[in-house]
Amino acid sequence: MPLNSQFRLTAAGFSKGILRAVTWGVVWSVCVPGSVQAVTTEQAEVEPETIIQGLDHPWSLKFLPDGRMLVTERSGSMRLVEDGKLSEPLSGLPEIWVGGQGGLMDVAIQDDWIYFSYAEPNGVPFMNSTAVARGRLKGHSLMDVEVIFRQKPKYLSRAHFGSRLVFAKDGTLFVTLGERFRPREDAQTLDNHLGKIVRILPNGKAPADNPFVKTENALPEIWSYGHRNVQGATLHPQTGVLWTHEHGPQGGDEINLPQAGKNYGWPVITYGENYGGGKIGEGTEKAGMEQPFYYWVPSIAPSGMTFYSGDAYPQWKGDLFVGSLKFQQLVRLELKQDKVVGEERMFKKEIGERVRDVVQGPDQLLYLLTDEDNGKIYRINPVPQNSENE
Repeated sequence: MPLNSQFRLTAAGFSKGILRAVTWGVVWSVCVPGSVQAVTTEQAEVEPETIIQGLDHPWSLKFLPDGRMLVTERSGSMRLVEDGKLSEPLSGLPEIWVGGQGGLMDVAIQDDWIYFSYAEPNGVPFMNSTAVARGRLKGHSLMDVEVIFRQKPKYLSRAHFGSRLVFAKDGTLFVTLGERFRPREDAQTLDNHLGKIVRILPNGKAPADNPFVKTENALPEIWSYGHRNVQGATLHPQTGVLWTHEHGPQGGDEINLPQAGKNYGWPVITYGENYGGGKIGEGTEKAGMEQPFYYWVPSIAPSGMTFYSGDAYPQWKGDLFVGSLKFQQLVRLELKQDKVVGEERMFKKEIGERVRDVVQGPDQLLYLLTDEDNGKIYRINPVPQNSENE
C-alpha cells in the first residue's frame, strides 16, 4: 500500500521546543533536551510517555481486572506493575528454556486464571517446543500451575516459537505456533503442530467442532495451517473474528484472518524470498491456499497487534496497530470495509526501540512494550487540543 507523500513543519512545535516533520507517512521529530515530546501524526497529536523501564526483553503486557499490569520477560520472568512500580519476579513458574527467540512469551487472563506460553525443554540440550500453562495469581506467586498444551514434536531449534494467546468469544483459546525454522515443510502436514494455529478449551482439550477432529492422523487441536511464525493475534472488536500476523522470510510478512481448516501456504507460497535472495516454494499463489489479507515487502518484522476501540483518540477508532521490531516503529493501518486504505509509521525517532507488543488499556489509551536490554512500557497520551477562543 503506497503511502501518501507529504512533508510539513509545524511552527507551533517551537512553543514546546520541538521541530516536527512528517514525510512519506513517517513521523520524525527533533527534541530539544528537557522539552515535552509531543508528536504530530497524520491524524492525532500524542505524547509517548515512559512509565516503566528496566525490563529484560519484555514480550507481553496485559491488564488485570484491578488495573495492575502483568508483563512477561523473554528471560523467564513474569512481573506485576503496581502503583507505577515493577515487582520482583513472580514465583511458581515452570522450567523455561531460554535462548535465541525462546523463553517466556505471551500472557492472557481468563476468569481467575493466568495463561502463558513459553519454550519448554525436555532435558536434551536445545530440544524444546512451545507450551501453554495456567495458574492462579496469589500475591506475587502463581499457584495451581498446570501445563495444558505442548506443541508436538519437540525440536532442536532456537527459533520460531510463535506465540500469542487469544481467547475467542466462545471461551476457546487460540494459540499461535511457529514452524521452528528448519522443518518448515512440516507446516503443510497435519500430524504435527509446527506452523499451526491451534484452538483448545481452557483445560487444553480439543473442542469437538475443530476442523480436523475426525481427520485420520491429524492432530485434533489444529485450527489452521501453513503458517511461518505468528507473533501477533487479536480479535476484531465487533465481529469477534481472529486476526493474526506472521513473519515472512526476507519480505512477505502477512496479516491473515485464519479460518477453520484453511491452508495459508507457507512454505509453498510466499511474497518473500530466502535470506540473501532466492525463490521459496512455487510462487505467490496456488489453488487451495489462502492469500494474505495484507502483506509487507520489505519485512517490518511485526510483533503484537490490537484494534483501537476507545475514544481517547477518536480519529484512530477502528484502526489496527502493529508493532515493528525491525524498523522500531508503531504501524497504524486504517481500515474501511475490511480493506487497508492507509498505512502510517510512527515513533521511530521518539521511541526508536523494537516494539514487541501493543495493547489498549482500561483507560482507553495505547501502551507499547519495547524488546530491549532496558525494555520499557510507554503510554501514548493524547495531547489536549486548545479551543480556538483560548
